[in-house]
Amino acid sequence: MTSSACAPPRADLVLPCLDEAQALPWVLARVPAGWRAIVVDNGSTDGSAEIARSLGATVVHEDRRGFGAACHAGLLEARADLVCFCDCDASMDPGRLAAMAADVAAGGADLLLGRRRPQGRGAWPVHARAGNLALARMLRRRTGLRLHDLGPMRVARREALLGLELTDRRSGYPLQMVVRAADAGWRIAETDVPYLPRSGKSKVTGTWRGTWQAVRDMRKVLAEPPGIRSAPTEGDSA
Repeated sequence: MTSSACAPPRADLVLPCLDEAQALPWVLARVPAGWRAIVVDNGSTDGSAEIARSLGATVVHEDRRGFGAACHAGLLEARADLVCFCDCDASMDPGRLAAMAADVAAGGADLLLGRRRPQGRGAWPVHARAGNLALARMLRRRTGLRLHDLGPMRVARREALLGLELTDRRSGYPLQMVVRAADAGWRIAETDVPYLPRSGKSKVTGTWRGTWQAVRDMRKVLAEPPGIRSAPTEGDSA
């Protein structure tokens, strides 16, 4: 990947949110300067939407429950050329996305993923790691990609993402993005990001049952036949 000595490009940051009132101040304080934070409230009952709005974020309400539904609502709201995604649970520092966005803007990758590197006990439970490893192996068989992690921190160009015509609205959304991007010939890379113990309990990987339900959702994505989609270009813009 290439690096840039210039100021990081501006981007819209999508933050899917379900009852993250405790984490929001920490997360939003670390959004790169000049970026727009789009907090997609997915049915919170703890005042998350009000807190996000008071801290200057754009708040979008998505009534359909599901990680993919929230992420896609944020993508549709985005207007910047570059769109970034990050969990809203304080497990990852959004400030790390500035360098990742610079890499994509410079042409180092079409889709750049944050490879989670756990910091401290409890950052990544063993069942969640096992599920992630299984998915990485299935992805390799399906696409040939040798990725280590399918984590939620990622950067790509907005118009190119819309061109993937993503349809999953549950936990398979991040995987479908990678699979369809690979089918379209995108250059996909990953870079290390610190992974901290999250605030509160995960809605997906907080239990063995939730983890393997997510794996089953993602198996359906991997069973999709390859589609024909154009590769992104550096000229894609809002």
